[in-house]
Amino acid sequence: MSDTSASSPLRPQVPAADQTLRILSFLARQRGPVPARTIAMGLGIPRSSVYHLLATLQEHQFVVHLPEEQRWGLGIAAFELAGGYSRQQPLARLGRPVLADLVDRAGESAHLAVMHGRDVLYIVEERAARRPALVTDVGVRLPAHLTATGRAMLAALPREQVRALFPDAASFSDRTGRGPARPGELRELLREARVRGWAFEDGEVTLGLGSVGVAVRDHVGWPIAAIAVTYPTEGARDPAGVAALLAPAARELERRVRGSRPPSL
Repeated sequence: MSDTSASSPLRPQVPAADQTLRILSFLARQRGPVPARTIAMGLGIPRSSVYHLLATLQEHQFVVHLPEEQRWGLGIAAFELAGGYSRQQPLARLGRPVLADLVDRAGESAHLAVMHGRDVLYIVEERAARRPALVTDVGVRLPAHLTATGRAMLAALPREQVRALFPDAASFSDRTGRGPARPGELRELLREARVRGWAFEDGEVTLGLGSVGVAVRDHVGWPIAAIAVTYPTEGARDPAGVAALLAPAARELERRVRGSRPPSL
């Protein structure tokens, strides 16, 4: 006799765990927050069960509720899970050779960061020879709204998600007296970044240094990381020229993350 329980031993025993993971996976595939009824219909889960599970996930900050729109999206704890994955090295290992090549071409230091709540967490830094030391060592966290990597990732997030992360002026911190201090100011910076395709900061992390950042996206367009190059602003380097070097590096890292083959020449 065959053991019919061997094919899926967990689902009959812990359906709530199965449904919870399916909800999180469903939200991760969406372009933005969605109503609970969309989740219920998309997964075939009773709406009452969806509401109960969402309430528990909200309590633990894995989802956020946008009451004005009656929609649900991924919360800060979900970003921290992504950061945990990154800290376990796969993304860093994939990104290190890409950044090394970028540093050779740009002649400036480069770094790779992931979102961690309202901050960015740096997981790779490649220093260029004879360039100034930076604060972006591996393991350092900085406010996302002040950094080029953070702005690049925030610009790629749904606007509702950004509002959930930065709902009011109390959400903003300051380092050098520069940078956005209110949600409206951040929205304008992110709008400009979306139009250009890259983000920029000038002296908002360290006076005298500027950075350009480009988001690295997964297969559904979600920003999983960002690459940036930092340089002294006194050299009058063109940020658009730096972005032109960054874009192919970001696309190469995306290819590596997805496991796809390089295009044939």
